[in-house]
Amino acid sequence: MTDCTPKTPEETYELSITRHIAAPPERVWQVMTERMTEWWCPKPWRTEIIEQDWRTGGRTATIMHGPDGERHEGEGIFLDVTPGKRFAFTDAMTADLKPQGPFMIGIFEIEPEDGGTRYTASARHWTKEAQQQHEEMGFTDGWSTVSDQLAELCERETAEA
Repeated sequence: MTDCTPKTPEETYELSITRHIAAPPERVWQVMTERMTEWWCPKPWRTEIIEQDWRTGGRTATIMHGPDGERHEGEGIFLDVTPGKRFAFTDAMTADLKPQGPFMIGIFEIEPEDGGTRYTASARHWTKEAQQQHEEMGFTDGWSTVSDQLAELCERETAEA
């Protein structure tokens, strides 16, 4: 028998960061989706976009390159793309629906707040162990750094406009 009981917040195995960005949501969304190579991973790492098919079910494929030749490939699909509000993806399957070893669901949301934008980035994991592994990999520092990089781009362009 399958257990269909909804999970409590403690069972979602979620890690999350949030911050205010002093730029309008339209600008934040534009930078988030059109300029990922400039903010997606903490510098001095850099992101190479292989494909970003910005639609639900579309392919998302990137390669993160480290300063010492490290390489981390990411392949998955967008689970949700709600323009101007949210995108969510998973690495649990490829765009042609081939299952692969899942690590997380990434959710990036924005909403208007105090003349700017509330940015929230969350990672949900299948197991407590995966959540702990992600935290030990540096989730808080890494994803906070990425949000700082995004905010810097958005705020600088807003000030220049």
